[in-house]
Amino acid sequence: MSRRKRIGIMGGTFDPVHMVHLTLAENAYHSFGLDEVLMLPNGDPPHKTDKIITPAVHRLAMLQLAVAGIPYFRISDMEIRRKGYSYSSVTLEELKKAHPGTDYYFIMGADSLFQIETWHEPAVIMADCVILAAMRNHTPDDVFKKQMDYLEAKYHADIRFLNIPDLALSSSEIRHRVREHQSIRFMVPEGVREYIEEHQLYCR
Repeated sequence: MSRRKRIGIMGGTFDPVHMVHLTLAENAYHSFGLDEVLMLPNGDPPHKTDKIITPAVHRLAMLQLAVAGIPYFRISDMEIRRKGYSYSSVTLEELKKAHPGTDYYFIMGADSLFQIETWHEPAVIMADCVILAAMRNHTPDDVFKKQMDYLEAKYHADIRFLNIPDLALSSSEIRHRVREHQSIRFMVPEGVREYIEEHQLYCR
C-alpha cells in the first residue's frame, strides 16, 4: 500500500512575499517530510477589509519569482480566481474533495494560531488538516503551548510545533521601508525586490 501524499498549505496575501514566508515553508517541507508546499495567495481576504491590498496579478508574479527553481514549492491561484471572500475552510474542502488520497498540513505563524477561532468555520479547518504552528514575535513558550492545548481539547485538532529561526520581519514592515525609500535587499528574494522597484509598488 503506497504512502498517502503529504502537502503543506501556506496561505496569505503575500503582499509582498518575503524571506520569513519562504523560511517557514522550507522548514515545514523538511521537518515533516512533505511532498510539496502549496502556496495559496488570497484573492479577497475577509480579515483585511480595512486595508488596501496590492492587485493579485502583482502578488502572484512576485510569488512566482520567489519560488522559481524550487521544485517542491508550487503556487495555486484558486483563491484568486474564486469570486468573493477567500476562506481557508472552503479551499481545504475543495482540495480534499479533488485529492482524497492526500493529507494536508496547514502552515501558520503564532499570530494565526491565536486568531484561528475568528476564521470562517475553524472547526472544519482543524478537522481537515494538521496544523503546523511556528512560534514568532517572541510569544512566550507557556502561552503558545496553552493555546495549542486549548485548541486540541476543544476541536480535537492535531497541532504540531514548527521550529524556525526567530526572524522578525513582516510584509507591512517591507511596505513601510519602500515608502520611506529604505533598502529591502536581503529581506525579499532579489527578483521580488527588482519587481517592486520596476512596478513602483508600495511607494504610497
